[in-house]
Amino acid sequence: MQPLKNSFIAFLPLLIVSQLIIPASHAEDRIKNLRGEAFTDPSHQVKMPADWINKPIKYEQSAEKSDIVVVLEQDVYQTIIPLIQQYAREQKLRIRVKEGTCGIAAGALARKTADIGGFCCPAGKEDRLPGLKFHTLGIVSKAFFVHPDNPVENVPLKQLRDIFRGTIYKWSELKTQKGLPAPDRMVRAVGRLHCQTRPGHWRLLLDNDKLFSPRLFEVGSIPDMIAQVAADKDSIGWEALSMVERYKNIGKVKVIKVDGYSPKNLEAIALLKYPLYRTYNITTWEGKTLENQKAQKLVAYLIKEVEHLSAGFGFVPSSRLRKAGWKFKGNELTGEPLK
Repeated sequence: MQPLKNSFIAFLPLLIVSQLIIPASHAEDRIKNLRGEAFTDPSHQVKMPADWINKPIKYEQSAEKSDIVVVLEQDVYQTIIPLIQQYAREQKLRIRVKEGTCGIAAGALARKTADIGGFCCPAGKEDRLPGLKFHTLGIVSKAFFVHPDNPVENVPLKQLRDIFRGTIYKWSELKTQKGLPAPDRMVRAVGRLHCQTRPGHWRLLLDNDKLFSPRLFEVGSIPDMIAQVAADKDSIGWEALSMVERYKNIGKVKVIKVDGYSPKNLEAIALLKYPLYRTYNITTWEGKTLENQKAQKLVAYLIKEVEHLSAGFGFVPSSRLRKAGWKFKGNELTGEPLK
Protein backbone atom coordinates (compact mmCIF):
# COMPACT_ATOMS: atom_id res chain seq x y z
CA MET A 1 0.00 0.00 0.00
CA GLN A 2 2.99 2.32 0.49
CA PRO A 3 3.55 2.95 -3.27
CA LEU A 4 -0.13 3.82 -3.71
CA LYS A 5 0.02 6.23 -0.78
CA ASN A 6 3.14 7.89 -2.19
CA SER A 7 1.48 8.22 -5.61
CA PHE A 8 -1.51 9.96 -4.08
CA ILE A 9 0.75 12.36 -2.14
CA ALA A 10 2.65 13.16 -5.35
CA PHE A 11 -0.64 13.80 -7.15
CA LEU A 12 -2.11 15.97 -4.37
CA PRO A 13 -0.41 19.27 -5.37
CA LEU A 14 -1.72 18.89 -8.91
CA LEU A 15 -5.21 18.24 -7.55
CA ILE A 16 -5.06 21.40 -5.43
CA VAL A 17 -3.82 23.51 -8.34
CA SER A 18 -6.56 22.14 -10.61
CA GLN A 19 -9.15 23.28 -8.11
CA LEU A 20 -7.64 26.77 -7.99
CA ILE A 21 -7.52 27.23 -11.76
CA ILE A 22 -11.05 28.13 -12.84
CA PRO A 23 -11.80 28.08 -16.58
CA ALA A 24 -12.58 31.57 -17.95
CA SER A 25 -16.15 30.61 -18.85
CA HIS A 26 -16.80 29.41 -15.30
CA ALA A 27 -15.31 32.60 -13.86
CA GLU A 28 -17.63 34.65 -16.07
CA ASP A 29 -20.59 32.59 -14.86
CA ARG A 30 -19.67 33.31 -11.26
CA ILE A 31 -19.56 37.05 -11.97
CA LYS A 32 -22.92 36.88 -13.74
CA ASN A 33 -24.40 34.97 -10.84
CA LEU A 34 -23.55 37.82 -8.50
CA ARG A 35 -26.37 39.71 -10.19
CA GLY A 36 -29.88 38.93 -9.00
CA GLU A 37 -32.95 38.43 -11.15
CA ALA A 38 -34.41 41.56 -12.73
CA PHE A 39 -38.09 40.50 -12.82
CA THR A 40 -40.43 37.74 -11.67
CA ASP A 41 -42.75 35.68 -13.84
CA PRO A 42 -45.88 37.79 -14.51
CA SER A 43 -48.00 34.65 -14.79
CA HIS A 44 -47.35 33.75 -11.15
CA GLN A 45 -50.22 34.38 -8.75
CA VAL A 46 -50.41 34.05 -4.99
CA LYS A 47 -53.00 31.55 -3.79
CA MET A 48 -55.48 33.28 -1.50
CA PRO A 49 -58.53 31.91 0.36
CA ALA A 50 -62.02 32.43 -1.04
CA ASP A 51 -63.02 34.91 1.67
CA TRP A 52 -60.09 37.15 0.70
CA ILE A 53 -60.90 36.90 -3.01
CA ASN A 54 -64.53 37.86 -2.36
CA LYS A 55 -63.58 40.71 -0.05
CA PRO A 56 -64.21 44.18 -1.58
CA ILE A 57 -61.96 47.22 -1.29
CA LYS A 58 -62.76 49.01 1.96
CA TYR A 59 -60.96 52.19 2.93
CA GLU A 60 -59.72 52.85 6.44
CA GLN A 61 -61.89 55.18 8.50
CA SER A 62 -59.60 58.17 7.96
CA ALA A 63 -60.01 57.84 4.19
CA GLU A 64 -63.60 56.60 3.90
CA LYS A 65 -64.83 59.75 2.11
CA SER A 66 -62.14 59.55 -0.58
CA ASP A 67 -62.74 58.90 -4.27
CA ILE A 68 -59.37 57.17 -4.65
CA VAL A 69 -56.88 55.89 -2.06
CA VAL A 70 -53.23 55.62 -3.09
CA VAL A 71 -50.27 54.26 -1.09
CA LEU A 72 -46.86 54.97 -2.65
CA GLU A 73 -43.27 54.03 -1.93
CA GLN A 74 -41.31 57.21 -1.19
CA ASP A 75 -39.31 57.38 -4.46
CA VAL A 76 -42.46 56.92 -6.54
CA TYR A 77 -44.30 59.39 -4.29
CA GLN A 78 -41.61 62.02 -4.90
CA THR A 79 -41.87 61.43 -8.65
CA ILE A 80 -45.63 61.49 -9.23
CA ILE A 81 -47.25 63.33 -6.32
CA PRO A 82 -47.33 66.64 -8.29
CA LEU A 83 -49.16 64.87 -11.13
CA ILE A 84 -51.68 63.30 -8.74
CA GLN A 85 -52.36 66.64 -7.07
CA GLN A 86 -52.84 68.30 -10.45
CA TYR A 87 -55.24 65.58 -11.58
CA ALA A 88 -57.24 65.85 -8.35
CA ARG A 89 -57.68 69.59 -8.88
CA GLU A 90 -58.64 69.24 -12.53
CA GLN A 91 -61.11 66.40 -11.95
CA LYS A 92 -62.36 67.72 -8.59
CA LEU A 93 -61.59 64.41 -6.89
CA ARG A 94 -60.73 63.58 -3.30
CA ILE A 95 -57.58 61.53 -3.67
CA ARG A 96 -55.98 60.32 -0.46
CA VAL A 97 -52.24 59.66 -0.91
CA LYS A 98 -49.98 58.07 1.70
CA GLU A 99 -46.19 58.07 1.41
CA GLY A 100 -44.39 54.99 2.69
CA THR A 101 -42.29 52.05 1.51
CA CYS A 102 -42.86 49.14 -0.87
CA GLY A 103 -43.78 47.06 2.18
CA ILE A 104 -46.37 49.59 3.34
CA ALA A 105 -47.88 49.73 -0.15
CA ALA A 106 -47.95 45.92 -0.35
CA GLY A 107 -49.60 45.73 3.08
CA ALA A 108 -52.38 48.13 2.08
CA LEU A 109 -53.05 46.12 -1.06
CA ALA A 110 -53.07 42.83 0.86
CA ARG A 111 -55.60 44.30 3.30
CA LYS A 112 -57.56 45.72 0.34
CA THR A 113 -57.62 49.23 1.83
CA ALA A 114 -56.15 50.99 -1.24
CA ASP A 115 -57.03 51.30 -4.93
CA ILE A 116 -53.47 51.94 -6.07
CA GLY A 117 -50.09 50.89 -4.70
CA GLY A 118 -46.71 52.22 -5.82
CA PHE A 119 -43.39 50.33 -5.81
CA CYS A 120 -39.77 51.23 -6.59
CA CYS A 121 -39.19 47.57 -7.53
CA PRO A 122 -40.63 45.01 -9.93
CA ALA A 123 -43.35 42.86 -8.43
CA GLY A 124 -42.13 40.11 -6.14
CA LYS A 125 -43.86 36.74 -6.25
CA GLU A 126 -45.62 37.59 -2.98
CA ASP A 127 -47.00 40.81 -4.53
CA ARG A 128 -48.91 39.10 -7.34
CA LEU A 129 -52.29 38.95 -5.65
CA PRO A 130 -55.42 37.77 -7.48
CA GLY A 131 -57.00 40.70 -9.32
CA LEU A 132 -53.96 42.97 -8.95
CA LYS A 133 -52.42 44.41 -12.12
CA PHE A 134 -49.02 46.12 -12.36
CA HIS A 135 -48.38 49.11 -14.60
CA THR A 136 -44.82 50.30 -15.20
CA LEU A 137 -44.26 54.04 -15.30
CA GLY A 138 -40.62 53.58 -16.30
CA ILE A 139 -37.21 52.87 -14.87
CA VAL A 140 -34.82 55.21 -13.10
CA SER A 141 -31.07 54.88 -12.78
CA LYS A 142 -29.67 53.81 -9.45
CA ALA A 143 -27.00 56.45 -8.93
CA PHE A 144 -23.80 55.84 -6.99
CA PHE A 145 -22.11 58.74 -5.26
CA VAL A 146 -19.09 59.64 -3.17
CA HIS A 147 -17.92 62.54 -1.04
CA PRO A 148 -17.30 65.70 -3.13
CA ASP A 149 -13.57 65.62 -2.23
CA ASN A 150 -13.12 62.13 -3.69
CA PRO A 151 -11.26 62.47 -7.05
CA VAL A 152 -12.82 59.28 -8.50
CA GLU A 153 -15.26 60.12 -11.32
CA ASN A 154 -15.96 56.71 -12.85
CA VAL A 155 -16.03 53.13 -11.56
CA PRO A 156 -16.35 50.08 -13.86
CA LEU A 157 -19.21 47.79 -12.88
CA LYS A 158 -16.87 44.93 -11.95
CA GLN A 159 -14.91 47.16 -9.59
CA LEU A 160 -18.14 48.55 -8.17
CA ARG A 161 -19.20 45.02 -7.31
CA ASP A 162 -15.79 44.34 -5.79
CA ILE A 163 -16.08 47.45 -3.62
CA PHE A 164 -19.37 46.29 -2.14
CA ARG A 165 -18.20 42.67 -1.91
CA GLY A 166 -15.21 43.88 0.06
CA THR A 167 -12.52 42.63 -2.34
CA ILE A 168 -11.44 46.18 -3.14
CA TYR A 169 -10.29 47.69 0.12
CA LYS A 170 -8.63 50.95 -0.85
CA TRP A 171 -9.48 53.83 -3.14
CA SER A 172 -5.93 53.61 -4.50
CA GLU A 173 -7.00 50.46 -6.37
CA LEU A 174 -9.11 52.75 -8.60
CA LYS A 175 -8.03 55.47 -10.99
CA THR A 176 -8.93 59.15 -11.05
CA GLN A 177 -10.06 60.93 -14.21
CA LYS A 178 -6.40 61.78 -14.91
CA GLY A 179 -5.45 58.11 -14.73
CA LEU A 180 -3.68 58.42 -11.40
CA PRO A 181 -4.32 56.20 -8.37
CA ALA A 182 -6.97 57.55 -6.01
CA PRO A 183 -5.94 58.33 -2.41
CA ASP A 184 -4.48 55.47 -0.38
CA ARG A 185 -7.38 55.29 2.06
CA MET A 186 -9.81 52.55 3.06
CA VAL A 187 -13.11 52.42 1.17
CA ARG A 188 -16.23 52.69 3.34
CA ALA A 189 -19.17 51.14 1.48
CA VAL A 190 -22.64 52.24 2.64
CA GLY A 191 -25.75 50.26 1.72
CA ARG A 192 -29.51 50.38 2.19
CA LEU A 193 -30.71 46.81 1.60
CA HIS A 194 -34.42 47.41 1.25
CA CYS A 195 -36.97 45.09 -0.42
CA GLN A 196 -34.76 42.01 -0.26
CA THR A 197 -37.49 39.64 -1.45
CA ARG A 198 -38.23 41.68 -4.59
CA PRO A 199 -36.14 41.49 -7.76
CA GLY A 200 -34.23 44.33 -9.41
CA HIS A 201 -33.01 47.49 -7.60
CA TRP A 202 -29.75 46.93 -5.62
CA ARG A 203 -29.96 43.19 -6.30
CA LEU A 204 -28.76 43.95 -9.85
CA LEU A 205 -25.45 44.86 -8.21
CA LEU A 206 -25.27 41.88 -5.82
CA ASP A 207 -28.08 39.38 -5.50
CA ASN A 208 -28.42 39.16 -1.73
CA ASP A 209 -27.15 40.56 1.54
CA LYS A 210 -24.72 37.67 2.04
CA LEU A 211 -22.72 38.74 -1.02
CA PHE A 212 -21.97 42.12 0.51
CA SER A 213 -18.87 42.74 2.57
CA PRO A 214 -19.21 42.14 6.33
CA ARG A 215 -17.76 45.65 6.62
CA LEU A 216 -20.73 47.17 4.78
CA PHE A 217 -22.17 50.07 6.78
CA GLU A 218 -25.93 49.54 6.58
CA VAL A 219 -28.42 52.39 6.90
CA GLY A 220 -32.18 52.15 7.19
CA SER A 221 -33.31 55.31 5.44
CA ILE A 222 -32.52 57.52 2.46
CA PRO A 223 -31.62 60.58 4.59
CA ASP A 224 -29.15 58.43 6.54
CA MET A 225 -27.55 57.27 3.27
CA ILE A 226 -27.05 60.85 2.07
CA ALA A 227 -25.79 62.01 5.47
CA GLN A 228 -23.24 59.18 5.82
CA VAL A 229 -21.65 59.69 2.40
CA ALA A 230 -21.70 63.49 2.68
CA ALA A 231 -19.90 63.33 6.03
CA ASP A 232 -17.14 60.83 5.16
CA LYS A 233 -14.63 61.46 2.36
CA ASP A 234 -14.01 57.71 1.96
CA SER A 235 -17.67 56.58 1.64
CA ILE A 236 -19.64 55.40 -1.38
CA GLY A 237 -23.39 54.72 -1.50
CA TRP A 238 -26.41 54.75 -3.80
CA GLU A 239 -29.86 56.26 -4.26
CA ALA A 240 -32.17 57.59 -6.98
CA LEU A 241 -31.12 61.01 -8.25
CA SER A 242 -34.47 62.50 -7.20
CA MET A 243 -33.69 61.49 -3.62
CA VAL A 244 -30.23 63.07 -3.80
CA GLU A 245 -31.97 66.29 -4.80
CA ARG A 246 -34.72 65.96 -2.20
CA TYR A 247 -32.25 65.61 0.67
CA LYS A 248 -29.51 67.92 -0.55
CA ASN A 249 -29.97 70.05 2.57
CA ILE A 250 -28.64 67.09 4.60
CA GLY A 251 -25.32 67.01 2.77
CA LYS A 252 -23.59 67.29 -0.57
CA VAL A 253 -22.46 64.22 -2.51
CA LYS A 254 -20.84 63.70 -5.92
CA VAL A 255 -22.54 61.37 -8.40
CA ILE A 256 -20.11 59.15 -10.33
CA LYS A 257 -20.27 57.33 -13.65
CA VAL A 258 -20.51 53.56 -13.98
CA ASP A 259 -18.73 51.94 -16.95
CA GLY A 260 -18.17 55.46 -18.28
CA TYR A 261 -21.86 56.40 -18.36
CA SER A 262 -23.66 58.98 -16.26
CA PRO A 263 -26.86 57.98 -14.41
CA LYS A 264 -28.44 60.99 -16.15
CA ASN A 265 -27.78 59.54 -19.62
CA LEU A 266 -31.23 58.34 -20.68
CA GLU A 267 -30.02 56.58 -23.83
CA ALA A 268 -27.40 54.66 -21.85
CA ILE A 269 -30.02 53.65 -19.27
CA ALA A 270 -32.50 52.53 -21.94
CA LEU A 271 -29.81 50.45 -23.67
CA LEU A 272 -28.49 49.03 -20.37
CA LYS A 273 -25.08 50.61 -20.95
CA TYR A 274 -25.74 52.17 -17.59
CA PRO A 275 -26.64 48.83 -16.00
CA LEU A 276 -28.22 49.63 -12.61
CA TYR A 277 -31.79 50.82 -12.25
CA ARG A 278 -35.04 50.70 -10.33
CA THR A 279 -38.48 49.98 -11.78
CA TYR A 280 -41.37 52.26 -10.85
CA ASN A 281 -44.67 50.36 -10.79
CA ILE A 282 -48.19 51.32 -9.79
CA THR A 283 -51.19 49.01 -9.55
CA THR A 284 -54.91 48.72 -10.24
CA TRP A 285 -57.50 46.12 -9.35
CA GLU A 286 -59.66 44.04 -11.72
CA GLY A 287 -62.85 42.34 -10.58
CA LYS A 288 -66.47 43.24 -9.78
CA THR A 289 -65.91 44.18 -6.15
CA LEU A 290 -62.45 45.64 -6.72
CA GLU A 291 -62.47 47.92 -9.74
CA ASN A 292 -62.49 51.66 -9.30
CA GLN A 293 -62.93 53.35 -12.67
CA LYS A 294 -61.66 56.64 -11.26
CA ALA A 295 -58.46 54.93 -10.10
CA GLN A 296 -57.98 53.29 -13.49
CA LYS A 297 -58.32 56.65 -15.23
CA LEU A 298 -55.79 58.16 -12.84
CA VAL A 299 -53.28 55.42 -13.66
CA ALA A 300 -53.80 55.93 -17.40
CA TYR A 301 -53.21 59.67 -16.86
CA LEU A 302 -50.01 59.03 -14.89
CA ILE A 303 -48.57 56.67 -17.52
CA LYS A 304 -49.13 59.38 -20.13
CA GLU A 305 -47.88 62.33 -18.10
CA VAL A 306 -44.63 60.78 -16.83
CA GLU A 307 -43.42 61.03 -20.42
CA HIS A 308 -42.76 64.70 -19.68
CA LEU A 309 -40.80 64.29 -16.45
CA SER A 310 -37.45 66.05 -16.14
CA ALA A 311 -34.63 64.12 -17.81
CA GLY A 312 -32.27 65.27 -15.07
CA PHE A 313 -33.35 62.51 -12.68
CA GLY A 314 -32.41 59.57 -14.91
CA PHE A 315 -36.04 58.52 -15.52
CA VAL A 316 -36.81 56.57 -18.71
CA PRO A 317 -40.57 56.19 -19.44
CA SER A 318 -42.14 52.95 -20.63
CA SER A 319 -42.62 54.19 -24.20
CA ARG A 320 -38.87 54.63 -24.61
CA LEU A 321 -38.20 51.23 -23.07
CA ARG A 322 -40.54 49.58 -25.57
CA LYS A 323 -38.64 51.20 -28.44
CA ALA A 324 -35.36 49.94 -26.96
CA GLY A 325 -36.63 46.34 -26.95
CA TRP A 326 -37.60 45.83 -23.30
CA LYS A 327 -40.29 43.17 -22.74
CA PHE A 328 -43.78 44.03 -21.54
CA LYS A 329 -46.90 42.10 -20.67
CA GLY A 330 -49.72 44.58 -21.01
CA ASN A 331 -48.52 47.68 -19.17
CA GLU A 332 -46.04 45.79 -16.97
CA LEU A 333 -42.31 45.69 -17.70
CA THR A 334 -41.26 42.05 -17.46
CA GLY A 335 -37.86 41.69 -19.13
CA GLU A 336 -34.68 43.39 -20.27
CA PRO A 337 -33.74 43.87 -23.93
CA LEU A 338 -31.44 41.34 -25.58
CA LYS A 339 -27.87 42.57 -25.77
